[in-house]
Amino acid sequence: MKLAQHYGHKPVDELPMLFQRILSNCTLDWFRRQKTQNALFTHLGDFDSTEGDGEFDILETLLQSDAVDQVQSPQGQTERAQTLRSIEAEIQVLPARQREAFLMRYWEDMDVAETASAMGCSQGSVKTHCSRAVAALSKALRAKGIFL
Repeated sequence: MKLAQHYGHKPVDELPMLFQRILSNCTLDWFRRQKTQNALFTHLGDFDSTEGDGEFDILETLLQSDAVDQVQSPQGQTERAQTLRSIEAEIQVLPARQREAFLMRYWEDMDVAETASAMGCSQGSVKTHCSRAVAALSKALRAKGIFL
């Protein structure tokens, strides 16, 4: 789709090279997005029921996780809460454009084009902002002894 939308006016002999570049960039974007999501956020699939009946009830899962939290030691609960506060604080410290791009891409799961459109900038700028945000978060969290 991107090839047809953006490069339909190009000569036919350039199209295979352009297609390969688009495919490569889209694949890399997907893997980067997955890596960041897996490092920072929990997927609903992780909450899937253990009975294997194929039915998933988020309320039931949350009640079970609350029960686990009640069983967890007070020290463990405090450490977990402090870690989450540290992550939230570091996200808030990011420059506004980096924070905006990071949250749209990895929290809202928007693709590069959607994020660029929402931010009013180029797709390259979105990628740069996201890359810098991930690097800054990683560095700041590691400095605090948090490894995700």
